[in-house]
Amino acid sequence: MSSPFAYSVKLAECGSKHLALYLAVREAITEGKLAPGERLPSTRTLASLYGLSRGSVSLAYEMLTAEGFVQAGIGQGTFVAGLDDSDGQPDWAKPVGAAKREPLPQAAPALTGWARRLMAEVADRKSMLPERAGRKGTPPEEEARAAKLPEATVSFVPEGVGRDWFPWTEWKAEVAHQWKVLGETGRAGLEKEGSFELRKAIAERLRRERGISCEAGQVVVTGGSMQAIALLTQLLLEEGKTAVVENPCYTGIRLAVRATGARTLAQPVDANGIITDDWDAGLLFVTPTRHFPTGVVLSYERRRSLLAWAARRNAWIVEDDYDSDFRWGGRPIEPLKSLDKEGRVVYVGTFSRSMGAGVRIGYAVLPDELLGPFAAAKGLYDPYPTGIAEQQALASWMSGGGYDRYMRRMRRTFGKLERKLRTGIEEKLGRMFEVVPSDAGLHLYAKWKLDEDRYDKLVEECAKRGVAWKDGAAYGYAPDTEGAPAPGRSAVFGFAHLNEESIGRGVLEIRDAATRLGWIDIDIVQGGTVHA
Repeated sequence: MSSPFAYSVKLAECGSKHLALYLAVREAITEGKLAPGERLPSTRTLASLYGLSRGSVSLAYEMLTAEGFVQAGIGQGTFVAGLDDSDGQPDWAKPVGAAKREPLPQAAPALTGWARRLMAEVADRKSMLPERAGRKGTPPEEEARAAKLPEATVSFVPEGVGRDWFPWTEWKAEVAHQWKVLGETGRAGLEKEGSFELRKAIAERLRRERGISCEAGQVVVTGGSMQAIALLTQLLLEEGKTAVVENPCYTGIRLAVRATGARTLAQPVDANGIITDDWDAGLLFVTPTRHFPTGVVLSYERRRSLLAWAARRNAWIVEDDYDSDFRWGGRPIEPLKSLDKEGRVVYVGTFSRSMGAGVRIGYAVLPDELLGPFAAAKGLYDPYPTGIAEQQALASWMSGGGYDRYMRRMRRTFGKLERKLRTGIEEKLGRMFEVVPSDAGLHLYAKWKLDEDRYDKLVEECAKRGVAWKDGAAYGYAPDTEGAPAPGRSAVFGFAHLNEESIGRGVLEIRDAATRLGWIDIDIVQGGTVHA
């Protein structure tokens, strides 16, 4: 029997049999390989075809039924959700309780100005990132040379939490249980703002851990923090408006702002965080508890200054608190949101940093004035929330204390990894890199002490040895951007996906590469002049 399902591909991607089958069937439906009303193979047939148990196939069908992709009748079989004659859309493509709509026109309209800019920004992303000392493009000979380099065996490129550290068995069991519950109860409780149980658990944890006074009704669950950022830029920016961003900053913020056509003001960051000013702008993106990527903490005086600016200018502040849950020392840093008395701050968080990039669950805590528009905008993209089983599973894990136990265990583990990497860089690579002080997060930011040509040569030599890291220049604005100084060279070293042995081996490989280039015994004199 032939089948339109890409089961083997999905199995290689996720490793779970029932989840792979669910993803393969869902893809076949959404791509039109299976027509609305078409009957799906029986559980016995699919089990025989792919070497599965009938229980695994039944669970996959239950997941599809819960999301409305298929319909099942006792003794009749399982069918792709049928068409609603009023608008020609299958049931799975419509929001719950959606009003009847007129048929869509056949001819696709031209892209809006925002959509065209977004596509241009994504296509031009490489030219925006000064990977080679701010220069655009890569000479053909360098591309050819890079193509011959081996894949990194010790990669310090940040990847978030490594698979070995996350309790996948416990998590998968909870998700499977929630799918079973959803299969029995249908779509009850699917609100566009996300699972109410999860929003309640997030609000309780923010009150307890972060000092943010909020209720479940102020929280909207998103598909990761980037979805929240993108929605906020679309709601609050357009041509003629100005957004202030940190320099350097998270690349996703840069893309989202520029795609709206708004003017970007890149504000420098020093040892006390973003340098405040009385900007003529209506929106500010900031990472106050741990600046991305340098890790510096915004001083209390500057926090107060930002809130005063927002009140004076009637502006909004988007606070991205991306990984300050991982703290190794010092007192906890209060979020800017906890100081906000006038409702000017949107607090954005994510579980993708603590649980892994594959868990696309983020959230935003919104002032009352923005709550309705934000929820409506999210509902436009997600008529009912995706990943509802994962949301319910996370809510159960948090309310049962499992998430907090996991976080305590990870703080101990990552604290050891951070000390291993920091000590290794300072003791073995200190002549080349200066690690910026930080007591939290899943990466270290290090300034390059030598000239740019040496940096490029070290990167190439380390790549030959299978060692890589993230070039800090990728997060800085080009020199021709307003407010952006000429970027210095820097490196971002992630460690949460590694272990102590691989960290030590990687540091030694970088030192050996520098030794081969003859730089370990160099002298660095006052003023930065380098003598071989």
